[in-house]
Amino acid sequence: MSEIVAATVDIETNNEKQSATADARLAAIVDSSFDAIISKDLTSIITSWNQAAERMFGYTAEEAVGQSILMLIPDHLKSEETEIISRVRGGHRVASYETTRKRKDGALISVSLTVSPIKNALGEIVGASKIARDISAAKESERRIRLLMREVNHRVKNQFAVILSMVRETSKRSSDPQEFEELIRARIMALSRSHDLLVTSEWAGASLFDLIQEHLKPFGRDEQILLSGPVLTLQSNAVQNLGMAFHELGTNSSKYGALGSEDGQVEITWTIGSSAQGSGTQDSSARDLAAKSVGAAAGRDFQLLWTETSTPRAEHEESARKGFGTVVLQRVAPQSLGGSAQLERSPGRLSWRLSAPLASIIVPQAGVDADEGAALGFGI
Repeated sequence: MSEIVAATVDIETNNEKQSATADARLAAIVDSSFDAIISKDLTSIITSWNQAAERMFGYTAEEAVGQSILMLIPDHLKSEETEIISRVRGGHRVASYETTRKRKDGALISVSLTVSPIKNALGEIVGASKIARDISAAKESERRIRLLMREVNHRVKNQFAVILSMVRETSKRSSDPQEFEELIRARIMALSRSHDLLVTSEWAGASLFDLIQEHLKPFGRDEQILLSGPVLTLQSNAVQNLGMAFHELGTNSSKYGALGSEDGQVEITWTIGSSAQGSGTQDSSARDLAAKSVGAAAGRDFQLLWTETSTPRAEHEESARKGFGTVVLQRVAPQSLGGSAQLERSPGRLSWRLSAPLASIIVPQAGVDADEGAALGFGI
């Protein structure tokens, strides 16, 4: 009989050890979880609190245990707890759902919650376990993606508008279908080059030097081109419109001017000065709006001068025709930047001068000072 009792005791002892081991293992899993795991009773009082909950909500276990779970719920969402407790009492598991909770410092975080009933040894529901996962980073990523998609949609519509304008204006001035096709193809490729620069920088802007270099590269004659001016990072609108201008200037120059002759030279210089040095014919509302966008650039103007000289050619008169390029240089580019421009032609010489508020040219973070950045001279 004693042997039976001893065996029974051994079995019970082993069961207790196994149970204790399982409990310890479960406690270790809960404590090491990256998700906040919290338990509460049916009056919403917190009964356990793991380390992830401390990291997520900012309360230590000593501060949280014994307090109402309502301290984590923003005022406008407190009704959620009533519904959760009601479902738990009915023995239902609350499937994962996304909501907002409040940290100790008052900051709101986005979380994914799963709530399940807790039963005692008799099978009675005595509380609930809650698993909370911080999804703030995912929500921020979603927000950025939505913002990016809206921005992409906006930019695509702008590109379509520009292309439609190109087609319309080019068709007005082209009687030969082949010439029309070549001009449209070249202009769309020019837009693509500007777009590529922006994509490379993740739409953070593009260097003015890089923009000029990219648009004049197809025409060759690098040794005949001189660039000089401070280092500037252009905002996307300036990249697109100045890119169009440089393409038209380069195309005209390769056909009729400096880039079409061995002795020609193109010099492109840009400077930053006070508004008094800028054009007095700019649209005042455009100037005011641009000045507000970049505090460091307010009251300053961007000046760019394209000058090319070459031996006069017989075909020069054809270049004086008011084509789409002239429209871009005299109206489209300057107006889009809230500025003004002057285009002057004479035998063997062409100059284009652009004046615009600096704030409509550079990215807001740049804050370029008129004295910052040494003037750089480059041959490309």
